[in-house]
Amino acid sequence: MSEFLEDFKQLSKSLIAQHKKMLPKLKRIKSKDLDQHFSQAHEEKFKKMDCLTCANCCKTTSPIFIQTDIDRLAKVFRMKPSEFTEEYLFRDGEGDFVLKSSPCPFLNEDNTCLVYDERPKACREYPHTNRKNMHGILNLTLQNTLVCPVVLEIFQDFDKDFRK
Repeated sequence: MSEFLEDFKQLSKSLIAQHKKMLPKLKRIKSKDLDQHFSQAHEEKFKKMDCLTCANCCKTTSPIFIQTDIDRLAKVFRMKPSEFTEEYLFRDGEGDFVLKSSPCPFLNEDNTCLVYDERPKACREYPHTNRKNMHGILNLTLQNTLVCPVVLEIFQDFDKDFRK
């Protein structure tokens, strides 16, 4: 693992309890305002971060594959959806289809994605910091501070901004 990712991993773990304490403050913000805070932070941070320098999400976690993702990717590999599922996926404890292994089998050595144009919906939307109804995914977003350096930076900034 690169030094950057090792440093990130240590920092994110050391801050998780502090960021968890911030959740009640975030939950008190009006939904529309919270969405706007996250969206602005998302845009600002991703202007500076090139995901190809990191790809930690692809190296350490699995997206949830919905049936349309499975069907689309099965076509890419000229497989039946059931064959694709058998080859790459399993049902997790919540009944969702996720990858059998990590890093993602579609992650190239240069951190590009073999199936980028056809990637799962969850990959397209990750890290979910520019969507509506952030109240509904605050716990997931907190967990994403352990995966995505940008989400960690957003939480660090919010911690400063909302500490007042």
